[in-house]
Amino acid sequence: MDLPKVNIAVAASAVVAIVSTVGGGIWYASSQASVIEGLTSQVEILTIENNATDRTNLIRDVQKNSDDIQELIDILAEFYEDMEDSDNSIWDDIDMINEDMGGMAAHMMEIIKLQSRVAILEKTVEFSRNDGM
Repeated sequence: MDLPKVNIAVAASAVVAIVSTVGGGIWYASSQASVIEGLTSQVEILTIENNATDRTNLIRDVQKNSDDIQELIDILAEFYEDMEDSDNSIWDDIDMINEDMGGMAAHMMEIIKLQSRVAILEKTVEFSRNDGM
Protein backbone atom coordinates (compact mmCIF):
# COMPACT_ATOMS: atom_id res chain seq x y z
CA MET A 1 0.00 0.00 0.00
CA ASP A 2 1.33 3.14 -1.05
CA LEU A 3 0.38 6.23 0.81
CA PRO A 4 -0.32 9.28 -1.16
CA LYS A 5 2.47 11.70 -1.22
CA VAL A 6 1.81 14.71 0.80
CA ASN A 7 3.73 17.83 0.46
CA ILE A 8 5.47 18.82 3.67
CA ALA A 9 4.36 22.39 3.22
CA VAL A 10 0.74 21.35 3.09
CA ALA A 11 1.13 19.13 6.12
CA ALA A 12 2.97 21.83 8.01
CA SER A 13 0.35 24.41 7.14
CA ALA A 14 -2.39 22.02 8.28
CA VAL A 15 -0.58 21.43 11.56
CA VAL A 16 -0.08 25.18 11.97
CA ALA A 17 -3.76 25.77 11.23
CA ILE A 18 -4.83 23.15 13.75
CA VAL A 19 -2.40 24.41 16.39
CA SER A 20 -3.42 28.03 15.82
CA THR A 21 -7.11 27.08 15.98
CA VAL A 22 -6.59 25.18 19.22
CA GLY A 23 -4.44 28.05 20.56
CA GLY A 24 -7.10 30.57 19.54
CA GLY A 25 -9.75 28.46 21.27
CA ILE A 26 -7.63 28.31 24.43
CA TRP A 27 -6.95 32.06 24.26
CA TYR A 28 -10.70 32.77 23.72
CA ALA A 29 -11.69 30.47 26.60
CA SER A 30 -9.16 32.08 28.94
CA SER A 31 -10.28 35.58 27.96
CA GLN A 32 -13.90 34.56 28.56
CA ALA A 33 -12.93 33.11 31.94
CA SER A 34 -11.18 36.38 32.76
CA VAL A 35 -14.27 38.37 31.70
CA ILE A 36 -16.52 36.05 33.74
CA GLU A 37 -14.23 36.40 36.77
CA GLY A 38 -14.26 40.19 36.40
CA LEU A 39 -18.05 40.24 36.09
CA THR A 40 -18.40 37.92 39.09
CA SER A 41 -16.32 40.25 41.25
CA GLN A 42 -18.31 43.21 39.92
CA VAL A 43 -21.59 41.45 40.81
CA GLU A 44 -20.25 40.78 44.33
CA ILE A 45 -19.32 44.46 44.73
CA LEU A 46 -22.71 45.60 43.43
CA THR A 47 -24.46 43.10 45.73
CA ILE A 48 -22.57 44.47 48.74
CA GLU A 49 -23.38 48.06 47.69
CA ASN A 50 -27.01 47.13 47.09
CA ASN A 51 -27.23 45.45 50.52
CA ALA A 52 -25.71 48.54 52.14
CA THR A 53 -28.19 50.75 50.26
CA ASP A 54 -31.08 48.50 51.24
CA ARG A 55 -29.94 48.55 54.87
CA THR A 56 -29.62 52.35 54.80
CA ASN A 57 -33.07 52.70 53.23
CA LEU A 58 -34.53 50.29 55.77
CA ILE A 59 -33.04 52.23 58.68
CA ARG A 60 -34.34 55.50 57.21
CA ASP A 61 -37.82 54.05 56.61
CA VAL A 62 -38.00 52.58 60.14
CA GLN A 63 -36.97 55.94 61.62
CA LYS A 64 -39.58 57.80 59.53
CA ASN A 65 -42.28 55.30 60.50
CA SER A 66 -41.30 55.65 64.18
CA ASP A 67 -41.57 59.42 63.90
CA ASP A 68 -44.95 59.13 62.15
CA ILE A 69 -46.23 56.73 64.82
CA GLN A 70 -45.09 59.08 67.58
CA GLU A 71 -46.86 61.98 65.84
CA LEU A 72 -50.06 59.91 65.61
CA ILE A 73 -49.78 59.00 69.29
CA ASP A 74 -49.40 62.70 70.17
CA ILE A 75 -52.42 63.61 68.04
CA LEU A 76 -54.51 60.85 69.61
CA ALA A 77 -53.45 61.89 73.13
CA GLU A 78 -54.41 65.51 72.40
CA PHE A 79 -57.71 64.38 70.88
CA TYR A 80 -58.40 62.20 73.94
CA GLU A 81 -57.72 65.13 76.28
CA ASP A 82 -60.04 67.37 74.24
CA MET A 83 -62.68 64.65 74.29
CA GLU A 84 -62.31 64.27 78.05
CA ASP A 85 -62.70 68.03 78.52
CA SER A 86 -65.76 68.03 76.28
CA ASP A 87 -67.15 65.02 78.12
CA ASN A 88 -66.74 66.80 81.47
CA SER A 89 -68.38 69.92 80.03
CA ILE A 90 -71.31 67.88 78.71
CA TRP A 91 -71.80 66.19 82.10
CA ASP A 92 -71.72 69.61 83.80
CA ASP A 93 -74.40 70.83 81.36
CA ILE A 94 -76.49 67.70 82.01
CA ASP A 95 -76.24 68.23 85.78
CA MET A 96 -77.27 71.87 85.37
CA ILE A 97 -80.24 70.84 83.20
CA ASN A 98 -81.29 68.23 85.76
CA GLU A 99 -81.12 70.83 88.52
CA ASP A 100 -83.13 73.29 86.39
CA MET A 101 -85.67 70.58 85.55
CA GLY A 102 -86.05 69.75 89.23
CA GLY A 103 -86.65 73.42 90.03
CA MET A 104 -88.99 73.76 87.09
CA ALA A 105 -90.98 70.72 88.23
CA ALA A 106 -91.32 72.23 91.70
CA HIS A 107 -92.55 75.52 90.15
CA MET A 108 -95.05 73.63 87.98
CA MET A 109 -96.40 71.82 91.04
CA GLU A 110 -96.82 75.14 92.85
CA ILE A 111 -98.62 76.59 89.80
CA ILE A 112 -100.95 73.54 89.66
CA LYS A 113 -101.68 73.89 93.39
CA LEU A 114 -102.36 77.59 92.91
CA GLN A 115 -104.65 76.89 89.93
CA SER A 116 -106.59 74.33 91.94
CA ARG A 117 -107.03 76.84 94.82
CA VAL A 118 -108.21 79.48 92.35
CA ALA A 119 -110.64 76.96 90.84
CA ILE A 120 -111.98 76.14 94.32
CA LEU A 121 -112.37 79.83 95.10
CA GLU A 122 -114.17 80.40 91.79
CA LYS A 123 -116.57 77.53 92.52
CA THR A 124 -117.11 78.87 96.04
CA VAL A 125 -117.89 82.35 94.71
CA GLU A 126 -120.21 80.87 92.04
CA PHE A 127 -121.97 78.70 94.63
CA SER A 128 -122.34 81.69 96.98
CA ARG A 129 -123.95 83.79 94.24
CA ASN A 130 -126.30 81.04 93.28
CA ASP A 131 -127.21 80.42 96.92
CA GLY A 132 -128.09 84.04 97.42
CA MET A 133 -125.59 85.22 99.82
